[in-house]
Amino acid sequence: MVAWPGPEGDAMAKVVKAYNAGQGKKDGVKVELTLLSRTDTFSKEATLMATKSSSFDVYFTASYLIAQHAPYLTPLDNVDSSAYFSSAVKSLQVKGVQAALPLDISNHFMYYRTDLINELLSDPAQKATYEKISKQVVGQTLEPKKPADWNWNDYIATAAFFSKKYNSASPTKYGTALQAKNLVYNTMIWDDVLWSFGGNWLDSSGKPALESKAAKSAMEVYNKIYTAGLTSPDSSQAEFPETQAALTSGNAAFAVQWSAGYADLDNPAKSPATAGKIGVAPVPGEQHKTHVHALAVAINKYGQNQKAAQKWLAYLGTPGAMTDYAKSGGIPAMPSVLTAQNKVNPIYRYVVRDLPTDGFAEPALPKSFDISTMLAQELSGAWVGQKSIDSALKKANGDLAGLAGR
Repeated sequence: MVAWPGPEGDAMAKVVKAYNAGQGKKDGVKVELTLLSRTDTFSKEATLMATKSSSFDVYFTASYLIAQHAPYLTPLDNVDSSAYFSSAVKSLQVKGVQAALPLDISNHFMYYRTDLINELLSDPAQKATYEKISKQVVGQTLEPKKPADWNWNDYIATAAFFSKKYNSASPTKYGTALQAKNLVYNTMIWDDVLWSFGGNWLDSSGKPALESKAAKSAMEVYNKIYTAGLTSPDSSQAEFPETQAALTSGNAAFAVQWSAGYADLDNPAKSPATAGKIGVAPVPGEQHKTHVHALAVAINKYGQNQKAAQKWLAYLGTPGAMTDYAKSGGIPAMPSVLTAQNKVNPIYRYVVRDLPTDGFAEPALPKSFDISTMLAQELSGAWVGQKSIDSALKKANGDLAGLAGR
């Protein structure tokens, strides 16, 4: 079996050890785990797949690569979809066929400083200042709201209120932190904004839809946040670590961030300034939407141990195995396990709360990962005002047509 190093690989190693010592003996199966490079796992697997290699029986995969990997995988017909988040299971289906078994789930939340937001909501003087700033920045006189009720105008207005450029009394230099670096995973966060406006990569007929009203609105949100100075100028080179740093240092009041970030933000040893002061809200929008992708395992069609691999995946599909995985550092895509193991990681309860209603997966296309990479390349410049929104979307829409085969 292939896995990649890091929290997922460490957690899987413990599950493998338990299986080999217990159920594996009953099954007559021994699992050997091989950890490849975290940055090169998928490229190395691509080479193995292209040569129809039988070196490994079980591959590591992800929902954003599943359509590309599917021709080399044995379809799974015994996955209990009711045990998982629906969005995780569907994200691993290609043309209605289940190609892989979910492991970890990844999504986004908005993390915010509860002390700062609560003070704003309760202080009449701050409310009055907020109303003036919102009129200046978004052209509407808005009242501050609870973060769970924010649309993107609320997000922008509140970011302005917590930016010293607009409010010299702000306790933070910038209201928010924007992940605007030309990076594939940053595209996945921008997709939250696109979907929140009712958009998609493709329209209902399967044609590219990046010149839609929704796509333009999503671009305008990022462009406004950056060009209005509501985030650090360094956001043009920011991703996950920089967003964590902005929140833990007190440099930003809130930000959209990956689920994996919460535990450290709420950890007194790692984040003494923010621990106990970080709230969790859905990603803003008229519709709350969060990208969901699943890390997963799948059976190599050309592997020589098909039945053994099926027994191993059947074990991984049990709540018991995923409980061990959660206790060892994974974030399994099983709601019942996350609920039962909430003390292991406090983000679990929020994942269970939001994913059933807010989660979505981008279209499962053979070149989905390439499309996300292209979107980062073509759109990131317009996010930070270096080129026009219309020209960026037009170029991206044309490139999408080619990559999607439309």
